[in-house]
Amino acid sequence: MAKRHLRRSCAPWWWPIPRKAGGVWTVRPHPGPHPLEKSLPLAILVRDVLRYAKTLKEARRIIAMGYIKVDGRVRRDYKYPVGLMDVIEIVPTGELYRMVPHPVKFLTLVPISREEASIKPCRIEDKTTVKGGYVQLNLHDGRNHIVSPDEAAKYRTLDTIVLTIPEQSIVKHIPIQLGSLVIIIDGKNVGKIGRIVEVIQTFKRRRATVAIETEKGEIIRTILEYVMPIGEDSKPIITVPQECY
Repeated sequence: MAKRHLRRSCAPWWWPIPRKAGGVWTVRPHPGPHPLEKSLPLAILVRDVLRYAKTLKEARRIIAMGYIKVDGRVRRDYKYPVGLMDVIEIVPTGELYRMVPHPVKFLTLVPISREEASIKPCRIEDKTTVKGGYVQLNLHDGRNHIVSPDEAAKYRTLDTIVLTIPEQSIVKHIPIQLGSLVIIIDGKNVGKIGRIVEVIQTFKRRRATVAIETEKGEIIRTILEYVMPIGEDSKPIITVPQECY
């Protein structure tokens, strides 16, 4: 695959673009907080999802004028990758959305309130020790958060921490454990929500099999790497589509 260009036929299957119309090429996202197969370029989001533009030229102009914020910051790069749990704000209208998993669309935008837009759940992908003995939490969206060694003991990989945006202060910690409310973020059951009722551990923790019970009593099995905690009570801390239940 070309490094600077992307054919429509090679784009991720869930992108809302026609495959045999509109030309050969589409927008290839720049390297950023999310990988290509799990992100959507800002220009396609403005043009094909939000439909604020009819052409790529119009979408680029809207973005260049600073009308779009991602996680509380203006983004003027039309190739900026938008992905899981990102908060999008349309500055002139005040509309707010979050990118969340969906059973059919893989990732979709859901309208959220101003209060909810001030937080963002991030999954801990790794922990590394840095200078001074501090611990760096490496999050799913490319962020790194430094915590003290004593504080780091309570955080495990694949747990979720809730950050304020754009300040990035930790306001909540949701561990991944039996009883946790989780959403599936990958695999054939993507977008489904339920509680963890069983964990079958394997040699690699990320590949452990988990059983998730949905609100309807259905049992779904997937791997630990494909789930993200979004609550400890019966209600998730973020807005999700009705199709997820």
